[in-house]
Amino acid sequence: MDTERGPSRRRGSRGRHGTAAVAVVTAAMLALSLFGCTDSEPPGPGETTTPAPERSTSPFTGLPAAQGPVLAVKIDNVRPARPHTGLGAADIVYVEQVESGLSRILAVFSSRLPPQIGPVRSARESDLELLRQFGRPALAYSGSQSALKPLIEAAPVAALPQGEAPDAFVRSDDRPAPHNLYLLPERALAAARDVSDSSDIGMRFGAAPGGGRPLAEHTVRYPSARYTFTWSPERQRWLVAMDGAAARTTDGGRLTPATVVVQYTEVRPSRFSDRSGSVSPYTETVGSGTALVLRDGRGYDARWQRAAPDGDTVFTDAAGERLNFAPGQVWVLLAAR
Repeated sequence: MDTERGPSRRRGSRGRHGTAAVAVVTAAMLALSLFGCTDSEPPGPGETTTPAPERSTSPFTGLPAAQGPVLAVKIDNVRPARPHTGLGAADIVYVEQVESGLSRILAVFSSRLPPQIGPVRSARESDLELLRQFGRPALAYSGSQSALKPLIEAAPVAALPQGEAPDAFVRSDDRPAPHNLYLLPERALAAARDVSDSSDIGMRFGAAPGGGRPLAEHTVRYPSARYTFTWSPERQRWLVAMDGAAARTTDGGRLTPATVVVQYTEVRPSRFSDRSGSVSPYTETVGSGTALVLRDGRGYDARWQRAAPDGDTVFTDAAGERLNFAPGQVWVLLAAR
């Protein structure tokens, strides 16, 4: 089961029955008259009280959630890596193009942490710019090529590669390497330092905007991958399919985001390449462009804008008004213009 971040309160112990209870009640009434009501035990000598986390609304999903640290995980997405684990608990799921036209996932967690997440794979240069809008998040990944390491070290992320946080990763024997590496998120965050809590990154949630058009299904294509989103009136969610097969998780069933954003942007060659010599694409996430927002069985033409690397990504409608997402998990597919 997912660990949902929520408040906890420590209750005071009750008195025993019998004659002694009269004295206890009398003393308690006197204490209350002097110091006021409380439902927590007073701190002992040398102890301090720690306030429970306040439960508010997640800026990533629009649902009730306690403020918590941001953990981003780079997840494998070729066929041998499926089904995924823990992906249904993510607040935001980003899809990026990688070498050979394939895709990879960068999942952002804050509201809930599943027991395991994966399979985990290596980071890319584009991840660093994309994550700057989250402040200083933790970034868990299997590793990276040596030429990219200086950029990761200079970026505002709490880097958690397998080599530096070995206790936070485990291997599974149910599939072959390299598609069998999984993250233990609680251990990962325990190993991270100075991680930012969730905060506003520009998303807005609320009632459906006017306009749009009925849209029962939409497919997003990459050179060697495709994603299809089919609206389910029964679930009031979008059912995800990857490369023609229903996308399920090992721990939560079908993947069903509430909002899907197709963000059209520039995807250009970077100066990095993989071991086979294939050039790594670089996906621009600072700038502006068009987008398609899917919610409630409708499609909305939109625009996106992010003025600076540490700025918010804002989605607006044709009139320039902020466009509300449906509360729940959000998928953002970064697609070439």
